[in-house]
Amino acid sequence: MKCIAIDNDAKALEQICAYIEKTPSLQLVAKFDDADNARAYLTSDKNQVDVVFVDTDTNNIGGIDLVKSLIEPPLVVFVSNTTDAAYDALKLGAVDYLRKPFSFDDFNLAIKRVEKAYEQRRNEMLQQTRSSTFEGNGRFIFIKSEYKVVRINLDEIKYVESMREYVRFHLSDGRPIMSLLTIKAVENYLPKEKFMRVHRSYIVNLDKIDVIERTRIVFDNDTFIPISEQYKDRFQAYLDKNFAQ
Repeated sequence: MKCIAIDNDAKALEQICAYIEKTPSLQLVAKFDDADNARAYLTSDKNQVDVVFVDTDTNNIGGIDLVKSLIEPPLVVFVSNTTDAAYDALKLGAVDYLRKPFSFDDFNLAIKRVEKAYEQRRNEMLQQTRSSTFEGNGRFIFIKSEYKVVRINLDEIKYVESMREYVRFHLSDGRPIMSLLTIKAVENYLPKEKFMRVHRSYIVNLDKIDVIERTRIVFDNDTFIPISEQYKDRFQAYLDKNFAQ
């Protein structure tokens, strides 16, 4: 599980990072002493984070407010010098709450809960993938998004982006819609004559492509979708078939 640690206390941050690095199931991908920088990292589409260890009293914004600001937060373990924020942490669905100073044994107990929650989240993802429906006439799909079932017309999809256990549908009107699905499942649902996977993390609507620049597809002049080596030949075959000479 990829994780980050956030704490404005340098000594405490060092301890958390050391515990993470001693734990085989965890991979430390970043650490922060500032919550604003951590939020920028967490909200970037380029970064994948499964677990966050965050102090409730971080700089600028507190850890509680940081987690509240995230649309789809990872699993969260709060750490704190007091238990004052424990109730708020519980309401946010935190996996655990560690009071400083805590031992490696205490940390390990928290990780067991994290691993259980992570597995449960993955199972829910698979279940939701199976329960999502695809309308067979190729005009629309129904997906679950934020506890609602949303209909998406296929003609409105510009491209689909993978984000860890989630996918984001980017629509023509600018709306992004998130759903707990794998990009592989979405690829299987979408009609092959209209949609093509061009990268590990992207599926594009072939009818929406206006510009191809070297090894990337350009949407709206400022959105660049890379075409990876794995999918390059198939995409080139599509271009050759539709290229006017």
